[in-house]
Amino acid sequence: MLTYLPFLIFAALILFSTFKILNEYERGVVFRLGKFGGVRGPGLIILVPGIEKMVKVDLRLVTMDVPSQDIISKDNVTLKVNGVVYFKVSNPERAIIAVENFYHATSQIAQTTLRSVIGQYDLDEILSHRDKINLKLQEILDEVTEPWGIKVTNVEVKAIDLPLDMQRAMAKQAEAEREKRAKIISAQGEFEASQKLAEAARVLGGEKHAITLRYLETMREISIAGGAKATFFPLPIDLFSKFLSMEK
Repeated sequence: MLTYLPFLIFAALILFSTFKILNEYERGVVFRLGKFGGVRGPGLIILVPGIEKMVKVDLRLVTMDVPSQDIISKDNVTLKVNGVVYFKVSNPERAIIAVENFYHATSQIAQTTLRSVIGQYDLDEILSHRDKINLKLQEILDEVTEPWGIKVTNVEVKAIDLPLDMQRAMAKQAEAEREKRAKIISAQGEFEASQKLAEAARVLGGEKHAITLRYLETMREISIAGGAKATFFPLPIDLFSKFLSMEK
């Protein structure tokens, strides 16, 4: 039995290298004597031992973090920016033949593109137009990686770190903006109130008995607010008008 053991091991290795099983999300790039022999899968793959070789490729969407990059914006502000790139293999043949390591190549081009694109914008544009920057990054990366059989579906700028002095300056600017808005709202309220008062004065001056009605309404409000502690002695409005006419 021991004499047949090497042959059994050799036969097992042959079978192991001959039959391959690929999942639904996998493809196999087959090389026959070093030349491209086609893309196979999914399912059972049979290879000719010693002649055919297969490289497995995953077609699922890949989420790749872009490390923080030191970037100088257009208005000379130093930033630290990181991001995330979503891509997948659209052409297994080119992903294996056209580039040595498509994952590493995509990572490197994502870092350099992030630096070059964000450096074209001012700080205010970077903070307020992030969607526009994301779209531009995605278009550039997709165009560069397309010959490699890679499809970049989305690019997102995750975090933008500002220097401490810039953070303090922006906090002061935001506080000043809030105070400005509060003063504008207060002034607008005063202006509208003065308009209403002027309109009320015109109405009271134009109607003979309007001031009398207002006087009685004011007395009623004071009596309700004062309760039992308040005592009122109503005086005719005409009495005051006589004194005013005598003064004139």
